[in-house]
Amino acid sequence: MTTTTKPKAAYWIIAVIAFIWNGMGVKAYLDQAFNSESFRAQFDTAQLAIIDNTPAWATAAFALAVFGGLLGSLSLLLRKKIANLLFTVSLVGIIVQMSYNFFISNSIEVYGPGGMIMPIMILVIGIFLFIYSKKTTTKGWLN
Repeated sequence: MTTTTKPKAAYWIIAVIAFIWNGMGVKAYLDQAFNSESFRAQFDTAQLAIIDNTPAWATAAFALAVFGGLLGSLSLLLRKKIANLLFTVSLVGIIVQMSYNFFISNSIEVYGPGGMIMPIMILVIGIFLFIYSKKTTTKGWLN
């Protein structure tokens, strides 16, 4: 039997924000997957070319990143140890997807330097949630 200690208020704030953040990621993935007119209207021709030519493996990495993150966040809210595994999957998805975006596609050229802000922010948050979920397990907040 595993005993856990009660998490502090900051834990719940981080878990809720993580759930909302990753929910927005799932929405972004679904918008791209369904490729609606409203989604396409947000981008110019060069940006749409990058989106339309994204290989399946990069799209799959996007899906792993956002759904792993959402399930990891839900696991934090439910205080389950599997959160760390799910955030690991999410982080691997983020790294694979960002590797494609930064090193294989010409997204930096098309979106410009300002277009790197959100991907870097996604990577930093992914790393934080991975480390945080490991720390919360060590503290006995997850069972």
